[in-house]
Amino acid sequence: MSTDSQMRDKNNNSSRVDFRHPIESRAIKVSMVLPPDTNHYGTMFGGRLMSYIDDVATISATRHSRCAVVTASTDSVDFIRPVRLGNTVCLESFVTFAGRTSMEVFVKVTTEDLLTGKREVSTTAFLTFVALDETNRPTEVPKIVPQSRMEQQLYETAVARVSHRLERRKEQTQLISSLGTGFPWE
Repeated sequence: MSTDSQMRDKNNNSSRVDFRHPIESRAIKVSMVLPPDTNHYGTMFGGRLMSYIDDVATISATRHSRCAVVTASTDSVDFIRPVRLGNTVCLESFVTFAGRTSMEVFVKVTTEDLLTGKREVSTTAFLTFVALDETNRPTEVPKIVPQSRMEQQLYETAVARVSHRLERRKEQTQLISSLGTGFPWE
């Protein structure tokens, strides 16, 4: 816990704080890409990588809120470069923006060829999590106070992403209301 957080916790006499810095929610996961992780092209299954992304993002959201969280949406996953058999993937995540009960988490995936040392950003993702209290109801989360230039940029551009999410949710609600629940052959 950073000195700022310790001071805020001490002053509030609780584990709840008004704000946190993105670095306080940072999580890192490193894994080697093995044969069961790959498809017939020798590249990592997208679904396997998405599972890793959700895992590391959950850790960040929980660190930020200090309570249980659920994934509300995977807003984007952009596969930029393939991840090859024998490479490593290094996933770094942190909370970039916080609403009242929800948090946006950014995940960057870097792949490394261990034999050559070549590293490339292979994937980026944004996910939204909702914090839950002891009764599984949404609960308030601390705000974000960005520090680095990258954190500031992601924070400032979050408003547009939040607006896009809300619009997409409206469209999704309309689509769902027009879908039936019967079996396809009925």
